[in-house]
Order: sequence, then C-alpha cells, then structure tokens
Amino acid sequence: MRDFRAEGWPSMNLCADQLLAHLPPGVGAVDVAPAFVRVASRIAPRSRTAFNADRFLNRHVFLPPVVRRAARHADFVHVVDHSYAHAVAAVPPGRAGVYCHDLDAFRSVLEPDKAPRPWWFRRMARRTLDGLRRAIVVFHSTHEIGAELVRHGVAPADRLVHAPYGVADEFTPAHDPTIALPVVTTHPYLLSVASGAPRKRLDVLLDVFAAVRERVPGLRLVRVGGPWPPGLADRVAELGPAVTHVGGLSRGQLAELYRRAAAVLVTSDAEGFGLPVIEALACGAIVVASDLPTLREAGGDAAIYCSVADVPTWAGVVTTFLTDPRDAPARNLRLRHAARFSWGEHARIITESYQRLRS
Repeated sequence: MRDFRAEGWPSMNLCADQLLAHLPPGVGAVDVAPAFVRVASRIAPRSRTAFNADRFLNRHVFLPPVVRRAARHADFVHVVDHSYAHAVAAVPPGRAGVYCHDLDAFRSVLEPDKAPRPWWFRRMARRTLDGLRRAIVVFHSTHEIGAELVRHGVAPADRLVHAPYGVADEFTPAHDPTIALPVVTTHPYLLSVASGAPRKRLDVLLDVFAAVRERVPGLRLVRVGGPWPPGLADRVAELGPAVTHVGGLSRGQLAELYRRAAAVLVTSDAEGFGLPVIEALACGAIVVASDLPTLREAGGDAAIYCSVADVPTWAGVVTTFLTDPRDAPARNLRLRHAARFSWGEHARIITESYQRLRS
C-alpha cells in the first residue's frame, strides 16, 4: 500500500516502486494505489487548505475500504509509509506490516513538549500511531530509528526489522551528456535535495551558502524539492539569481545534478535516514551533512559531518572542499560505501520477514 501520488512525496514513491521492482522470484504483489479523489480542491483548486482537506478524506475515509478489500486476497498488507499506518485497522490482526521511516509524524504524541501541535493534529497522529502499534512487523532504515521505536514503546525489539534503503540504478558516477537539465551548471554550485519541512533547516542552508559565497564568488545554490517555506522568501529574494529552485525532476536528471555538484549539503536537524546522502555518494559527489546518528549511519566514513546549525563551521568546511576537493573523503571510498546499499537487499529482507511470519 503506497502513498497517493497526488500528495507528491518522491521518496515514498521511490520506496514503493523499488520494492515492487525488486521482489524475489515467486513472490506475488498487488500495488494498492487508488486514485486520489478531489472534493474540496475541485472547488478551490489553488487552496492548500482545500487540498489538505482532501488528503484527510482520501487517507482516512476513502482508503481504508480499499485496503480492507485488498487484504481479503493477500497474506499480508505492507504499508510503505508510516504516516498511513492508520490503515492497519482495516486489515485482520497479524497481517499488516509498516515501514517506519522516522518518528516525526508522532512527535506531538510521544514528545508533546518538544513538538506542540493543535488538538486535531494530535488526534490524527494518535490514530496513526495506534495503527503502527498494531502492526505485526515494523521495518526501519537505521538502528537509531529502531532504538527510538523501542524507547518510546511503539514496538518491541522482536517486532522490528532493519531494512535499509538502496540506490536506484540511475545513481552512478558516469556522466550522461544526453540528459537535459532545467538549470545551468556551467558555474560551480552547491546542491540540496530537501523538502520544505522545518527539520530540513533550509534557513541554515541559505546562511551557509551566503557565507561560503563571500569566499567563493560566483558560487551558486541549486535546491531540488518542494516550495520554499514562506518565512524564507525574503532571504531567497536577497540572494537573487544565485539561488535556483527546481522540482519534478526524473531520477536521471537528479543523478546528473549530483554528479556535477561541487558538494551536496544536508543541513537537517532530524532525519530518519537521509536518502540523498547515499544517492549523492553513489554519483561520486562530496557530501557534507549534519552530525546526526542517522546521517552517520547513512554516510559512514564517506561523508563529512558538521554540528547542526553551526553556520561558521559549515562555511569553513565547505569552503575547504571547494578550494581543494582532495581534502574530502576519496572518491573511490564514496563509491564503495554507496555500493553497500541495495534495493534488492531491501526487498529481500522485507519479503523474508513476511515469509517467516507466514510459516
């Protein structure tokens, strides 16, 4: 069971697509991907509030009956995204598993002091969390997230399975001059692949870029992801044409941007894994990331780490690698590390977990 494509979560679409594409021989699967029904957003197509109302209707009203029907013909229902875990209630007990990418969707319930949200948000989060707790198996991408699940009492250790992500075939170090890019890459540029979620710390990204650009004139910043948060509009405008924002790229286009980047920055203050880290490394790129346990699990010794939001340190480190890329971890180390991550292995782990439950 995947996310509604209309919601626009490329990483979740990638996880669903790669799992289906790499299932071992003899394993049958049905892609539960119902159409997104527009009700409020049909009346007000440009309203974010209307679209969010439709998200609620589709997730919590229209989707559960579809899942219930699909469960009648399946041994197990695999929920690709933990934020859809409420659908577990539509599946007979013991026959649903969930992949938990991070715990951000549940912070308002698990740590209300750290993540205060309105009552209606907490109510939905609690319903989704209840579904996750009902899952017979919970998959996770990093040991850090697994430890959090146990620490918060979401799932016991014996129901957890570590199933790291993989690197799609497009992410290789080989340049492809036939790929058309929507941005000019003749100037050196830093690359960020991140949504506009607060935890991505795009404010830090912009501050780091501005500081580095003072030392490296002509440097550009390219960001791939959703719209900039409204609170950063003035900052982006201040930097002007030095900052480019693009979305809707193919994996081939994204891979080529990784390959041509002077460095890839991951400035988040919280992550479940950090898929751009291994994708960038697989393309041979230099990666500088926040010093988080999850990002260290993803990047290992092949990436460089800076304290969260420590702009002067980030600026100094990035400037160093721009001045002399030889100071970065060796290219062959970056490629070898990324090669450890396989979608085929991801699919094998998930499949064998369900097979063990079945037996």
